[in-house]
Amino acid sequence: MAGGGKRSSKAAKKKGPTKGSGGHGKRALQGRGATPPAHMRHWYKERQRRAEAAAAANAAKPARQPRVKRDDAPETVAGRNPVVEALRAKVPANALYVANRIESDDRVREAIKMAADRGIAILEVTKPELDRLTDGAAHQGLALQVPPYEYAHPDDLVDRAREAEETPLIVALDGVTDPRNLGAIARSATAFGAHGIVVPSRRSVGVTASAWKTSAGTLAHLPVARASNLNNTLREYRDQGLFVVGLDGDAALDISDVELLTEPLVLVIGSEGKGLSRLVREHCDVTARIPMATATESLNAGVAAGIALYETSRRR
Repeated sequence: MAGGGKRSSKAAKKKGPTKGSGGHGKRALQGRGATPPAHMRHWYKERQRRAEAAAAANAAKPARQPRVKRDDAPETVAGRNPVVEALRAKVPANALYVANRIESDDRVREAIKMAADRGIAILEVTKPELDRLTDGAAHQGLALQVPPYEYAHPDDLVDRAREAEETPLIVALDGVTDPRNLGAIARSATAFGAHGIVVPSRRSVGVTASAWKTSAGTLAHLPVARASNLNNTLREYRDQGLFVVGLDGDAALDISDVELLTEPLVLVIGSEGKGLSRLVREHCDVTARIPMATATESLNAGVAAGIALYETSRRR
């Protein structure tokens, strides 16, 4: 062909125009600059709003209170030895809980036999259920449910004495918190003719399984009354003709020299550490001490009550 000819093979293989980035790729190599702070990012305001809402909701919730045992709630004795001891002491019980697949021994067999003989319900439960019933105590697969104690009214103790045509003798506890002391005092009160025990409803010992065991069963026969205010109860007893004698280590009068022991009497026992509280001491007609050797600072509340009750019984 004039003026031309065939294209060279190299020219024939030349590629056509390619799709470019329009310069964007080049600009991308230059970087995007500094990272913007959090408050400039598009999601920041929404996240902040959710965080503030959650904080407000948590603040509105009441603070979680520790679990408090109600006075009218049953008590649970946990552990093989405590359960067997409670059953031997004839502590009142509603049910005996036994974990399924428990490894039986003499204590388990004895507990089951005693519960069956007394007509106590025997319930087989799972270990998680027993953990819940005992609040995570070391139950060893065995627990005993003790019903709440039915307290008397303080006036019932005076009525009990009058119905028996006897001179009233009542024991009041001020600040005694050890249930074993209550059990020991109940034994002495029963032995020496008292008509009942009064305990304050606050900051004081109550009738628990431990008190039942220490009392050796006497709490089944001796009423325990609960006073909402011990000072008011002592005042009411005085209005009914009873005298109030308080045991006080600092008193000048020995218990053996108290003339009121033969009269209708309320004997007040204070705590081993603090003794009688100020207001209770003011409501006493007389305070008396138990003479002791100088090397002995104080007596256990249960021991002191036993000595005073014995002296009262002897004088009567």
